[in-house]
Amino acid sequence: MNTELIRLYWGIGATILQRQGDEGWGSNVIGRLATDLRAEFPEMKGFSPRNLAYMRAFAAAWPDERILQQAVAQLPWGHITVLLDRLDDHELRNWYAGQAAEHGWSRNVLEHQIRSAAHTRLQAAPTNFAEVLPPGDSDLAQQITKDPYVLDFLALDGDAKERHLEQALVDRIIDTLRELGEGFAFVGRQVHFDVDGDDFYVDLLFFHVEQLRYVVIELKTGRFKPEYLGQLGFYVALVDDKLRRPQHADTVGLLLVADKNDAVVRYSLAGQQTPVGVASYDLLPPGVRAALPSERDLAAALAAEVDPEHP
Repeated sequence: MNTELIRLYWGIGATILQRQGDEGWGSNVIGRLATDLRAEFPEMKGFSPRNLAYMRAFAAAWPDERILQQAVAQLPWGHITVLLDRLDDHELRNWYAGQAAEHGWSRNVLEHQIRSAAHTRLQAAPTNFAEVLPPGDSDLAQQITKDPYVLDFLALDGDAKERHLEQALVDRIIDTLRELGEGFAFVGRQVHFDVDGDDFYVDLLFFHVEQLRYVVIELKTGRFKPEYLGQLGFYVALVDDKLRRPQHADTVGLLLVADKNDAVVRYSLAGQQTPVGVASYDLLPPGVRAALPSERDLAAALAAEVDPEHP
């Protein structure tokens, strides 16, 4: 039914484009067609002038008559209107359409992924997976990473303590799982391990049900330090030994930090033998963050305030 609806809407949009080309913009093609369609099909919804304008934009964005063979045709109409409203670039529209169709994103998830620029973040975390995991498995493990993770749904400021951040992620577990990505299942927080009488606690433990692997996540609210990877690698080894079953893929670890120097991260990863990665997290939406002055701008403004003769 969805396929036929998309076919119908694309056909109406193509007709509008053709009529506007023949009659010109001042002919009110959309208004007249909306009136005619509602009179002819009074029980059908979706023929408002606004929706007809979307149909025209749809046919203009995907002018190929083989539209049904493309990923966008697998999406509900509401998803398509989001793509038309939020994105101008055709390649990006196709990318998000493909991801939404493949992963079954809801409309809200699609909007979140576009708003948080998922196309720049997926699989982007620096890791050592390629060096310590088999080739096929390393590619799969890399696919479940992002950089940065956008945690704006937590409503926390940059001074939040690690335990507060950790608790907020658990309290908003549905949003947390959505941001982590498809396939993540929550196992526990502060998961306890007894190692010959010594107690250790993993911040957050997840299981990826598609890849059949545990994912250890450690949180640090400050800037990345190389020694953090030693602790994470230790926890990965613990989970791999204590919880992993023969049918499971290798356990991987992900360190989330407030800030990082990518060059320092790369050098630090080179010395690790357990599969780990490092990603930053953002507590502000990308649009708000982009509007804020940079650290350099703030320093320059302060310097000008102190010495107005030498801005």
